[in-house]
Amino acid sequence: MDTREFKGLELAARANIEWRKTYWYVPSASSEGGYRVDADATTCTCEDYELRQRPCKHVHAVRIVKDRGRGKPTPEVETVEVPVSRPTYKQNWPAYNAAQVSEKEMFQELLADLCKTIAWKPREGRGRPRIPVPDAIFAACFKVYSTFSGRRFSTDLREARDAGHTDAAPHYNSVFRVLEDPGTTLILKDLIVRSSLPLRSVETHFAADGTGFSTSRFARWFDHKWGVERKKAEWVKCHVMTGVKTNVVAACEVNDAADSPMFKQLAHTTATNFAMEEVSADKAYSSYDNLELAESLGAVPYVPFKINSRGDTRPGVWERMHAYFTLNRDEFLRHYHRRSNVESTFSMVKRKFGDAVRSKTDTAIKNEVLAKILCHNVVVVIHEMHELGIDPTFGQNRRDGEPVTLRFPEVASS
Repeated sequence: MDTREFKGLELAARANIEWRKTYWYVPSASSEGGYRVDADATTCTCEDYELRQRPCKHVHAVRIVKDRGRGKPTPEVETVEVPVSRPTYKQNWPAYNAAQVSEKEMFQELLADLCKTIAWKPREGRGRPRIPVPDAIFAACFKVYSTFSGRRFSTDLREARDAGHTDAAPHYNSVFRVLEDPGTTLILKDLIVRSSLPLRSVETHFAADGTGFSTSRFARWFDHKWGVERKKAEWVKCHVMTGVKTNVVAACEVNDAADSPMFKQLAHTTATNFAMEEVSADKAYSSYDNLELAESLGAVPYVPFKINSRGDTRPGVWERMHAYFTLNRDEFLRHYHRRSNVESTFSMVKRKFGDAVRSKTDTAIKNEVLAKILCHNVVVVIHEMHELGIDPTFGQNRRDGEPVTLRFPEVASS
């Protein structure tokens, strides 16, 4: 494709090309007025065609418009509607049923194994001994999984203790204090990464996006202009990078930041543990820095460009992907639409564990959302154990297999 064909493609996409009884009217891109292209799209009244006597960008634009069936009216043709079958995706029902039937039991086993990877040090000296940190984190996450209130969840926690998944069954107030502890945030973020590692040989394509969880807190104020009291519900935003095959979350951040600035942290965390080949995201993530970062991490960024984006503003990955987006739109969108799986991930989390949080304080709200994501990852691993036959291990968190021990502050739970 030469330069004039490329410019004609852009012109056909942006300009209002009209059929005017006997000729095509193509508006000028640089001045007022326009040019006439004959009905067969072979000649043009522009200077470029008069000098070269070869198809100019206006001729190429008209040809594209004609091929797409826009502009000049075509005679009505009697057509017969043929029903088109929608694509279907086969479900492995035996594996699905087996995962659902045994999920709660396996969830406790895997969560207990996952919590054992937490490095902690018992408190020394006098005073009442603290609840072991692995037991405290297990109790908090299991409560979120159950979707019960703290009091009604106490029975499940005692049964988990009797089954040997935990050494202690903390009081429900102690479980609440676990979620309110700032040290829990670091632990949960690390456990989310660890819980995704059994699927690192499966996932190479990823998608980034953010979603909101509502809270039970409301902001109230008096509107002096209208003389009425107004209120709105507060919410918290969760940013994730998820695998598009299994919907496992490889990285997660909970804050009120915009989407685009969070791409860096999510991509770095994911690339540390997975071999990223592709990453897709919506237009909110479209920036020079994000595309260059994705390429530096070994991934091809499939992020659509905004209507005012230009491909000649910066050489490198921005220019190449803009040309790919413009000239091979269907192929680009085929890769980009894998991003739809991140919406499926959010749907899975919210349908199973709720789209709202019960906690009241900022720290507890953040930790409860992280716990939802962690529970989702464990459930995904359980499903893939039946679907793919994987054997999950949580003791390593790097692609080179090197075990890493992290130390976190004590969790004050009593």
